[in-house]
Amino acid sequence: MDRVLLDLGFIKIYYYSIFILLGVIAGGVLVFLELRKEKVNKDELFDMFFYTIIFAFLGARAYYVLFNLSYYLSNPIEILYIWHGGLAIHGGILGGLLYLWYYSKKHKLNLLKLLDILVVGLIIGQAIGRWGNFFNSEAYGYVTSYGYLKSLYIPEFIIRGMYINGDYYMPTFFFESIWNVIGFIILLVIRKFYKNLKTGQLMGFYMMWYSFIRFIIEGMRLDSLMLGPIRVAQLVSVVLFVVGVYFVFIRRNKKLYREDVLYEI
Repeated sequence: MDRVLLDLGFIKIYYYSIFILLGVIAGGVLVFLELRKEKVNKDELFDMFFYTIIFAFLGARAYYVLFNLSYYLSNPIEILYIWHGGLAIHGGILGGLLYLWYYSKKHKLNLLKLLDILVVGLIIGQAIGRWGNFFNSEAYGYVTSYGYLKSLYIPEFIIRGMYINGDYYMPTFFFESIWNVIGFIILLVIRKFYKNLKTGQLMGFYMMWYSFIRFIIEGMRLDSLMLGPIRVAQLVSVVLFVVGVYFVFIRRNKKLYREDVLYEI
């Protein structure tokens, strides 16, 4: 699999970077349009997007480096080589969330209402960004056979891309991407047609939906970040799933003050 989309001599443009960028743009446009309906000022929106993306990017990289610390202490310059891969979605979510918490406090925004809007863009951005893993030949699952992959009706070009060093591997990126597209559609339907939504429920559904598939996918992967014998992403997925259950099924029964308003008074 050729990782380079375009080689200009003085610079190489990688598929990985392009798909990450496409994911950010697609998710960002959806969120931008929704927040404009809430009468958020354009300048404020651009500031929020810019710094949220920066903090999410730094969080995603720092998270990955932290759980591969011995390698990066020996090869510190490689911390900058993001085109080699190594952006952890859970770290990105944490980094972006920290900035959004600060931003919501500064501008008196309802953070949960804001997150309900953001998760719709986030999940489709993840679905697109996962294809960068395909072209980087990373984040794949255990060894399997050509026949088994064909039996799953996986497109031929993906099967060929999963033939790495003489073996076929499970295209876990593909499973996660499809799952996220389905989740994106469900979130849109819920937001449009379900009239009794409580603030935080869309965010909670996202947490449950994504954490469910991530827990399963992580059990297949060969490159999991580890904390002793524990796969970190599985541990985080369990925590996020429980938090999601709280927002979807428990918190909804509590009477909340002006929870449907984006700007707090």
